[in-house]
Amino acid sequence: MRAAHIRWGLLLTGLVLALPAHADLSRRRSDVVEVVQKVSPAVVYIGTEQEVESRFRGRGRSPLEEFFGQGVDQPETRQRIQGLGSGAIIDPSGIIVTNDHVIRGASAIHVVLADGRTFDAEVVGSDANNDLAVLKVNAKEPLPTAKLGTSSDLMIGETVVAIGSPFGLSKTVTAGVVSATGRTFRADDRVYNDFLQTDAAINPGNSGGPLLNVDGEIIGINTAIYANGQGIGFAIPADKVRRIVEELTRFGKVRPAWVGMDTADLRAQVAARLGWDRTYGVIVTNVDPDSPAAQAGVQRGDVVAELGGSRIQDAEDFDSRVRGYPARSVFPLVLFRAGANRTVQVTPVEFPARLLETLAWEKLGLRVKENKGSMAISAVRPGSAASEIGLEPGDVLLRMNNQPVPTGDTFREALLTARRGRSVLLLVRRGRYGYHLTLPFEGQRL
Repeated sequence: MRAAHIRWGLLLTGLVLALPAHADLSRRRSDVVEVVQKVSPAVVYIGTEQEVESRFRGRGRSPLEEFFGQGVDQPETRQRIQGLGSGAIIDPSGIIVTNDHVIRGASAIHVVLADGRTFDAEVVGSDANNDLAVLKVNAKEPLPTAKLGTSSDLMIGETVVAIGSPFGLSKTVTAGVVSATGRTFRADDRVYNDFLQTDAAINPGNSGGPLLNVDGEIIGINTAIYANGQGIGFAIPADKVRRIVEELTRFGKVRPAWVGMDTADLRAQVAARLGWDRTYGVIVTNVDPDSPAAQAGVQRGDVVAELGGSRIQDAEDFDSRVRGYPARSVFPLVLFRAGANRTVQVTPVEFPARLLETLAWEKLGLRVKENKGSMAISAVRPGSAASEIGLEPGDVLLRMNNQPVPTGDTFREALLTARRGRSVLLLVRRGRYGYHLTLPFEGQRL
């Protein structure tokens, strides 16, 4: 009888121990779980293919023999390189946002949904400067979506969730907090500005996936371009994503915008003379007449303290921030003048065509004209860097910053992009020979 009681006791104890695993399921349903279940259907895996040409060295062929053309020749072969990344569906018609570096150079793009459906995707538009791209897939029915939220009210320390496919491991979830906002860092010879920082793990393959708040809204697009940090992840803030996605969706590219003001780093003695006692900010060195900056009330000698709600650290920081605002997209500037702060609203516009020739002459020291499918240099400004390097009328300009410039339109496009840099790389042909030259971009016109 005692043995029977023991057996029943053990059985009942087992039942009691088993029950809480089901009874407590609702208690374990945290904010992170809710976000994952809500948004996962809208997160996609992106696979890319890229074909590249390569030439293999013949057996026994040394590098010197290859250089001088000796030895057994091997034909060029085409290799197919595969890449991976993540993305988020933001419109039920099949609009997907991801990183530019995920799809850059791809000859084919495949999108896999959370339910296993696979689609071929086309590129609606991409922008390397902001590392964003918009894709489109054609589905027979509306697709699940994630809501694009706002990043302007983010709080340091608030919980965030990242979903993506790090190293090809699809549907991977990591969680953390917002570590910082307005971060700037350099990677792949580019300066990336105004990023969110998080300790949620972001690795290759997470690129392009969403960073979400506890309401399941996208507050950033993850990027894994910064590979030097352990436990440091970055995301493009949602407010910038919204501006760039709208531009890419409407125009296929980010239209070069013009503000019409030049800035410089603020030296301590100048800041003291102006009464500016902060360690951040830049000084306005020039304002073009009738420019958006002039119309907003910006004046030479003003200190630009903030742009879009974030402090400006130096002139490079200011230039990079401006790139995140395409034409017709309003942004606030906080100016310090005569001992007081004031806020003005600036609306950049497309760069005026009338200023292009002036820009090339003043900043590059060149005039060019179309000539039989190429751009020929027609004049060189005396005393310019172009003149000192030895450029002459009749030289042919083939590329600008590795971008081919066979027509006036392509030259203007490349020039508008180059104007924000400190220098410009030119490929120039004289006779049968080509030369790579680096010209300092003489000043900046934003």
